[in-house]
Amino acid sequence: MSKLKMSSSQMVNDARERIEEVETADLIAQLDSPDVVVVDLRDIRERQRSGFIPGSFHAPRGMIEFWVDPDSPYFKDIFAQEGKKFVFHCASGWRSAITTATLQDMGFEAAHLKSGFSDWVKQGGPVEMPEQKS
Repeated sequence: MSKLKMSSSQMVNDARERIEEVETADLIAQLDSPDVVVVDLRDIRERQRSGFIPGSFHAPRGMIEFWVDPDSPYFKDIFAQEGKKFVFHCASGWRSAITTATLQDMGFEAAHLKSGFSDWVKQGGPVEMPEQKS
């Protein structure tokens, strides 16, 4: 395989230089704010296995650009809310950094949870587990 023009780690680093990063403790403190919308980009299997931030909205990484675009047939109304601060997260902050930079390029303002869900759990942030189907 030939060398890539840019590594994934370089993409993450470049994104982090130009987006807002939210520290875990700050998001824990803001969790009950009606002005904050937490968006979980992880795969549904990650949410089922590890749980999720209470009240978070699940938006799979593969669809997010389409879900935030009002001209897309896949647009989700949650992203039309004015005056909200959208904070995206994944497991470790890599996918959410790239996602947030991409959305910013589209004109959608957002931030991301710098150290991801794994740090959220480590710092004692509340976690809700999905209901088990019988």
